[in-house]
Amino acid sequence: MRISYDYAGSVVLVTGGTRGIGAGIAAAFLAAGAEVVVCGRGEPPAGGSADAGSCGSATFVAADVRDPEDVDRLFWEVERRHGRLDTVVNNAGGSPYAPLAGTSPRLHARIVELNLTAPLLVAQRAHPLLHASGGSIVMIGSSSGTRPSPGTSAYGAAKAGLHHLAACLAAEWAPHVRVNTVVVGLAETESAAGHYGGPEGVRRMGAAIPAGRMALPEDVAGACLWLAAPGYVTGAEVLLNGGGEIPAWREIASGHGG
Repeated sequence: MRISYDYAGSVVLVTGGTRGIGAGIAAAFLAAGAEVVVCGRGEPPAGGSADAGSCGSATFVAADVRDPEDVDRLFWEVERRHGRLDTVVNNAGGSPYAPLAGTSPRLHARIVELNLTAPLLVAQRAHPLLHASGGSIVMIGSSSGTRPSPGTSAYGAAKAGLHHLAACLAAEWAPHVRVNTVVVGLAETESAAGHYGGPEGVRRMGAAIPAGRMALPEDVAGACLWLAAPGYVTGAEVLLNGGGEIPAWREIASGHGG
């Protein structure tokens, strides 16, 4: 069975949409007929202008979504070029490995700004446009916000806050604007091999997931296409984690742990 979506005439903004999961989401909306705007702090891999240009078939706008002035300029560009907005995918985020003890307080503050404050700023600025179109916001959350996240505590706490922010906005802005979250587990992007110790590390991490592999950008994109489509669902958290992570005790209990 094949599911298809028709987003012709819709305008979609994907923050952090030039690479990784964001690029996969942008590509999926483009394939469904949407006009797509992507933003990032630096040039997209395929080029584009320093201010606003082309990123494939999407419009690229250089913007740091932690900066309120950049966010205002981003939305000014969206309004100037398209005159409307139907969907925002708050995807920009991430964190280096940063144990809490011995690391800079400013680093942790910046992690919280990127993963929690920035989506709040983007949602706030998008609200009038989405209210006018009856649109929706999709937050890209993380399983790090639902379980202990050692080594990335600030990131996990920020993502937990993002999940709650989405639930609050879903209630505050109903029924005109729907707000939902895709809670992504371990994901395989172009940087996964470097992060997990090469292709073999990616394979081993994938084997620790009941589905047998990590999520791919197109898996996340499929959830975003569904949530952004007009419907009744709002305030939801869609767990996109392949069934979770198999606990280490299961290996120990089965005698395979050594």
